[in-house]
Amino acid sequence: MDAIGGLVMVAIFAFLVLGLVALAKGARTVKQYEKGLITRLGKYHGMAPSGLTFIVPFVDDIVRVDMREQVITVPPQKLITKDNVTVEVDAVVYYKVIDPVKSQYEVQDFGYACTTLAQTNLRNLIGDRTLDETLVARDMINTNLREVLDEATNGWGVKVTRVEVQKIEPPRDITDAMSRQMKAEREKRAAVLEAEGIKQSQILQAEGKKQSEILKAEGDAQARVTRANAEAEAIKLVSTAAETYFKERAEMMRRLEVLNNTLAQNTKYIVPANSGLVNVLGLDAAVQSLPKSSTDAPAPAASGPAGRSI
Repeated sequence: MDAIGGLVMVAIFAFLVLGLVALAKGARTVKQYEKGLITRLGKYHGMAPSGLTFIVPFVDDIVRVDMREQVITVPPQKLITKDNVTVEVDAVVYYKVIDPVKSQYEVQDFGYACTTLAQTNLRNLIGDRTLDETLVARDMINTNLREVLDEATNGWGVKVTRVEVQKIEPPRDITDAMSRQMKAEREKRAAVLEAEGIKQSQILQAEGKKQSEILKAEGDAQARVTRANAEAEAIKLVSTAAETYFKERAEMMRRLEVLNNTLAQNTKYIVPANSGLVNVLGLDAAVQSLPKSSTDAPAPAASGPAGRSI
């Protein structure tokens, strides 16, 4: 009985150990960003949620599929453009699994398949463009390549979200020629800008000189007008003053000239004391010194020209 009891205890212990191993074998964890695909005897059975999942030990298996966005690097390759220039091109492809079942069972190696597909389509896209078009159409190449890859990978349960061509590198001699061309273009633009600057400067200087000459001429004209007006006003004032203050003197001078011409032809004249000629001849002082009674007498004789008496 003791031997049988011992065998029973051993069997129970073995079953317990086997149960614990089976339990540990059947407990699986699926991370938050993963999807678990349960296969039973090699056939897809169902999808396990995130967290702790129990499967049938030794019968079921679980395959984890990463649902995060991932990137594939397309290695550099030498391609020929439409104008027969060899360029080295590489790219990166961003994708995301949207159907884990298709991504697991519809394609064997998605990374290799996507890389090969990207290289083939890059060869076609670059071959349809010249070097200049290729260098300036990087965004268009990215868009076209993404559309082609997305359409091709749709059946694999994968969404291509973005494609970026990293570099398009021509041969060394082409690069040097392009550098010289760019340098020449920059020097040309610099020369044009410098010439435009000199031209604008000269135009501004000419305009400034023109405006200065115009202002100077206007100032001279205004000054001449002002001087002319001042001279006219001065002449007017002189004329008015002469007419006001020197008219009588001028008439008296004229009379004196007439008298002088007349006296030059006569020997003696009797001049009344109250005559205006007395003032002209300067005899008014002599007349005033005479007695009052004698003022009615003839004025003193005055000497005429050539010693003649008047």
